[in-house]
Amino acid sequence: QVQLVESGGGLVQAGGSLRLSCAASGSTFSRNAIGWYRQAPGKRRELVAAITSGGSTNYADSVKGRFTISRDNAKNTVYLQMNSLKPEDTAVYYCAAGRELTTMSYRWDYWGQGTQVTVSS
Repeated sequence: QVQLVESGGGLVQAGGSLRLSCAASGSTFSRNAIGWYRQAPGKRRELVAAITSGGSTNYADSVKGRFTISRDNAKNTVYLQMNSLKPEDTAVYYCAAGRELTTMSYRWDYWGQGTQVTVSS
């Protein structure tokens, strides 16, 4: 069993930065892939970034070059550094834990409760 708690969301102006954290409980964290998803009002939840247990990363085209996902297994935490934020990045951001099935294909077993990110223009 893995429990995930997101933090770091908030209100920021366009062009600003935020760093989200996903803190996980459980001894299997280092073996899990971790993904960050977001869901804006009226839209489907979408994968923003993912990192495997081996450190391979994957990003949505809309955030490439602006967002960076990283993990600290000693702290059981995954981070999402978000730079050059745009109003369209406004959403609830969720982290998920699971495993990579094939390259850039995942099965997510656990989800956090989400943290709100609002980018004003």
